[in-house]
Amino acid sequence: MDFINRPTEETAADLLGVKLIHETKDITYTGYIVETEAYIGKHDQAAHSYNGKNTKSVQSLYCKGGTIYAHSMHKQLLINFVTQVEGEPQGVLIRAVEPEDGIEQMAINRNGRTGIELTNGPGKFTQAMNISKSLDGTKLNAGCLKIDTINRKFPKDIDLSARIGVPNKGEWTEKPLRFTVAGHPYISKARKRDSIPCEETWK
Repeated sequence: MDFINRPTEETAADLLGVKLIHETKDITYTGYIVETEAYIGKHDQAAHSYNGKNTKSVQSLYCKGGTIYAHSMHKQLLINFVTQVEGEPQGVLIRAVEPEDGIEQMAINRNGRTGIELTNGPGKFTQAMNISKSLDGTKLNAGCLKIDTINRKFPKDIDLSARIGVPNKGEWTEKPLRFTVAGHPYISKARKRDSIPCEETWK
């Protein structure tokens, strides 16, 4: 997947349906990405690199596209894929996945939660798939966290909406930079009445 030579918004949309793989010593977890958010760098008031912020905690954002940027928020680990060339700090937050392999262990990792509660949020799926902050700054597909763009799914429709949890950021609060597989039940904060069976959301 091209993480450099196209707009970050395009990458965020293209990641929907891609298989996410986390290989651990004991088990391999997989799931299909169903929700992403694009963060557009130094001029994006909701981005960690806003106004050129470049502290130790965000240095991975300034790496070459395809680098993993992992950060903690509200005691949850969030995973982003860096986009653009080195020094241009943009990225895509992976917000939710449809689980595939390792579901029984995911439930254990999530303290007994099952169903959509397994992976319907950015901190939920990282806990379920046992992803650690040690991945920060590493390359996607070079270690234990990988994406499979061949054995993937394709959304029937993609919805655009405002990002979640970015109030008081001027025009950036309402910009449609959240990309979701339309109707998918594993989308974070999905309303049950708007959801359809997983298999009906893919082509």
